[in-house]
Amino acid sequence: MSPSGARRDDPPLTEEEAEELLRCICFKTGPPRTVGVELEWLVHDLRDPRLPVRPPRLTAAFGALRALPLVSCLTFEPGGQVELSSRPAGTLMECLDTLASDLRAVRGALGPLGLALGGYGVDPWHAPRDRVLHEPRYDAMETALDRTGPAGRAMMCESASVQVCLDAGFDGPGPLGHRRRWRTAHLLGAVLVAAFANSPVHGGHRTGWRSTRQALWADLDPLRTLAPRPAGEPREEWAAHVLDAPVLCVRSDEAPWAVPEGLTFREWLRTGLPRPAGADDLRYHLTTLFPPVRPRGHLELRMIDAQPGPDGWMVPAAVTTAVFDDPEAAEAVHRAVEPLAERAGDGPAPRNPLWVAAARDGLADPGLHAAARTVFSAALEALPRIGAGEEVRRLVAAFHERYVVPGGSPADDLRAVAS
Repeated sequence: MSPSGARRDDPPLTEEEAEELLRCICFKTGPPRTVGVELEWLVHDLRDPRLPVRPPRLTAAFGALRALPLVSCLTFEPGGQVELSSRPAGTLMECLDTLASDLRAVRGALGPLGLALGGYGVDPWHAPRDRVLHEPRYDAMETALDRTGPAGRAMMCESASVQVCLDAGFDGPGPLGHRRRWRTAHLLGAVLVAAFANSPVHGGHRTGWRSTRQALWADLDPLRTLAPRPAGEPREEWAAHVLDAPVLCVRSDEAPWAVPEGLTFREWLRTGLPRPAGADDLRYHLTTLFPPVRPRGHLELRMIDAQPGPDGWMVPAAVTTAVFDDPEAAEAVHRAVEPLAERAGDGPAPRNPLWVAAARDGLADPGLHAAARTVFSAALEALPRIGAGEEVRRLVAAFHERYVVPGGSPADDLRAVAS
């Protein structure tokens, strides 16, 4: 592949070949064995987070971070957010311990530069933030997302999350079967949005949402961010969704990349214009779709706001892993969230009424509150069974008592001090 463009040796793909490739690569079924976590952080001034951090200062910090001997993958988001992505780990504790060690190294490198990591779903003080990374991908993404309003730039530059990656599950029925996990993820996802909401303030002002980050995602191009309704066979649903989603860009050796309007990947395959599409183009297309649950062989749960404190991110990682990978907890959670399906209706996440209520009202919503209490109780019972350490169990129990039992979330702490 050229440094930024498409592979010249990527042969043209037929529509049937594309469908088969998607079915093979997006749901790799089998017993749940691995877990991964991706952490995004906003970067702030250490002494006064209200002071803007200018691009030259961020660029110098990036150089220092790139020199660190990390186990996790270190990348940077368009607005200067730092992202750490764990390797697939065989146990929850292996994943958490490795990420925690790498985070200590990152914080240790940023501190002497007068910088710190901020755990917020969106930037509470600085909106808009300037884009720091100017690459063909992000240039094209900005052009495409600008067509539906300002939410795209805010998502790119001013938001941060905790993303939990879990195996797709067995190829069959039951609490660990891939069909059940796919459906449960789209209902449990609303509960996770509500419980871990941590972005009620954006640019110095209350927004009226507990998770403004989730509201921004819902405002983006719906064909790019909505999930297919999880009612049938996941492989078939997802393959059709991918091919009928609009192409964000057509890569080339020359910048800027073309940003077609209204061209679906299926139409690209059928017409061969502006150039024939290959398997590498299809894989790249997958990275430009942003549903709240994204199948990439495993399931990538993308709906959780970044969390406050040095260890707050461990709570959603531990809770989600416990209720997905422990069979007893998975069954209890499935029963708890299934009644929420009626509220979701026929609309896909994240724009259906259930997900809107989760982002706007959090656990003040009675149905989501009841489901969250069951989810956390099941997780607390399952954590010892999946080998979670005492400190992780203590963090989850403390979050449960502080927020879930009374029906709150970290957003309440920010709302209390915002203008």
